Amino acid sequence: MKRKFKAALFDLDGTLIDTEDQYTVVWGRIARKYRPDVPDLEYAIKGTTLKNILATYFSPETHEAIVRELDEYEAQMDYSFFPYVEEFLTDIRSHGVKCAIVTSSNKQKMQYATKGNPLIGTMFDKILTAENFSASKPAPDCYLKAAEMLQTPLEDCMVFEDAYNGLQAGMASGIYTVGLATGHTIEEIAPLCHKVLKNFENVKYEDLIL
Repeated sequence: MKRKFKAALFDLDGTLIDTEDQYTVVWGRIARKYRPDVPDLEYAIKGTTLKNILATYFSPETHEAIVRELDEYEAQMDYSFFPYVEEFLTDIRSHGVKCAIVTSSNKQKMQYATKGNPLIGTMFDKILTAENFSASKPAPDCYLKAAEMLQTPLEDCMVFEDAYNGLQAGMASGIYTVGLATGHTIEEIAPLCHKVLKNFENVKYEDLIL
């Protein structure tokens, strides 16, 4: 019996758009300025909300300056899709699959993203940001909320993620989780999800319902 595939729940950064290296740069700069005692902080925070990052790693008196620096950086970032993403989205949407972005980013960043890449605003039925859920990834809340908003049973959904925290969130939700090897190797993420894709090249709807 073939698996039903009625809703696709996508992480944004590192899964759909090629921004992870850009975030590594800005968070590396912020970390060296405010938390030089925490090695590789720019990697540990991937997939988590800004609220969670600030509360976990930075003193309250630094929050305003960090938010301002991050906001200025995000305003000029490149929000282009990875190669083959648009083709994949077009294909699954043609089969009636509902699509949602489920990101740890806030609404302000998403305004920059949709301005920089208008397709983000037209190819998705729902966009969930950090304001839509209280617990940050790796908690599953965001994906459970997305499935509820799309009115789709969990067993008919599919999560697409690249970061460790996001993969954990997908698996914890009980939703079939696909890992994208964009920032980690296939070997590194294979134990953390049901299926691994190197990227979306030549991936079709039929490939995901077997």
